[in-house]
Amino acid sequence: MKIAVINPNTTASMTATIADAARRVANAGTEIEAITSSMGPVSIEGYYDEVFAIPGLLVEIAKAERAGAQAIVIACFDDTGLDAARALASIPVIGICEAAVAATSFIAQRFSIVTTMERSRLPVEHLVHRYGMSGRCKVRAADVPVLSLEDPNSNARDRLRREIAAALRDDRAEAIVLGCAGMADLTLELRHEFGVPVVDGVAAAVKQAEALVALGLSTAKSGAYATPIDKPYLGVLERFSPAVMAG
Repeated sequence: MKIAVINPNTTASMTATIADAARRVANAGTEIEAITSSMGPVSIEGYYDEVFAIPGLLVEIAKAERAGAQAIVIACFDDTGLDAARALASIPVIGICEAAVAATSFIAQRFSIVTTMERSRLPVEHLVHRYGMSGRCKVRAADVPVLSLEDPNSNARDRLRREIAAALRDDRAEAIVLGCAGMADLTLELRHEFGVPVVDGVAAAVKQAEALVALGLSTAKSGAYATPIDKPYLGVLERFSPAVMAG
């Protein structure tokens, strides 16, 4: 099967990290196509960035489906554009926050998500509530910019570790969810260091995408995720009208 894993920001080095995490867990018969959005912010940190990342994400989803992808993974922990993507695509679309929260709920009664910045923590809290896990999951911010995770001269990874330690101590967390796709390369190292399950949303989403494809399931199209009504879109958004996006 073929799964497109799309980074909604425009930083190719982060896509490489995401691709490694996806391929590490994919079945031997699964082809992972890792894609970087061609337009939008270099990182997604808060609501403003998220809005402007969605158009480029939707373009890449439409292209990937036409190219034969059987499922899509949106590799941003804000589950950027997830509802719009499910309306656009006729194949399963998985967000890494939803996938990580669902997977962790099978293995821990109490868990904490450690994300990047405070402005990202609040959107993730809203997602946790949406996914029905507010009573079991707390969300923390390590106060690190997303791209600092790639900078060997920053102290971002040390701050992430300190926040994980605080979650285990103060939240009594039984497992940790890494709240940013750019943290995916740290998963195995942090599991060994802290001795608890550490869940990366990219890996969780790939496995759930494989399961949906294997089961022959896709997104329901009779209600909220019905195919968008064809109508003109004006101005700079003309290319995003449903008929144009459908190719």
